Amino acid sequence: MMRRTIAALAAASMIGTGMAPAYAKTPGSLSDLVGARAPGAESEMQSRGYKMETFKNGGQYWWNGDTCVRVVVSQGRYASIDKADAGDCGKGGGNAAAAVGAVAVVGLIAALASHKKKHGDDHGGADHDSEYSRGYNDGLYGGQYDRHDSEGYHNGYMAGETEAANRRMANRPYARGGTDGGRTACARRADEFQNAPWGSSVVVSQREQRGSHVYTMATGSYRSVCTADASGRVIDIQPYY
Repeated sequence: MMRRTIAALAAASMIGTGMAPAYAKTPGSLSDLVGARAPGAESEMQSRGYKMETFKNGGQYWWNGDTCVRVVVSQGRYASIDKADAGDCGKGGGNAAAAVGAVAVVGLIAALASHKKKHGDDHGGADHDSEYSRGYNDGLYGGQYDRHDSEGYHNGYMAGETEAANRRMANRPYARGGTDGGRTACARRADEFQNAPWGSSVVVSQREQRGSHVYTMATGSYRSVCTADASGRVIDIQPYY
């Protein structure tokens, strides 16, 4: 039911938009998503078996097991979906570095639930949730800030912008240090700490400290600080202040 609803929303969003047709390099199975609003299109990509592997050079790189595609988002919509080399998704040995710092999508539902939990109430119920969702998507996908905003919209926009920044930071060189064991252990612990689906957390920065590594973890728009030794044992995790 959820997938059918998302698909319907993505398709409906293309009606009357005047968006250009799909590029020639766009896989036929994804051509209907060119021009769709990014939130619904991103969910639909996942439902079709794609996983976002990395974000670099202004594009998202998605992999479905045998095909890598590059998605460019502009003004909150999927502007293009082009085939890319497997190496761009960190597959096939072509570009192993592309997989480092890959960002799993946490999703708006998880972000909103975390926001409400952290603030201890529902902030006005459905109207606030709708405004928060609208602001979050605008902030995450580069939409223009609505100057006639509400509190919910503002909070959502700020959270969306933060998640977008986290995605970019996860692919920069200073996020790639430490040990494989420590990074993996802290990613798992950060997922648990933020009550997020497994694979949601990534390292956005790291530093060495007395034989261990301190990792700043991003889980959607939220961050935590995790300390782990070289063997992958988590020593401590705390909220990021």
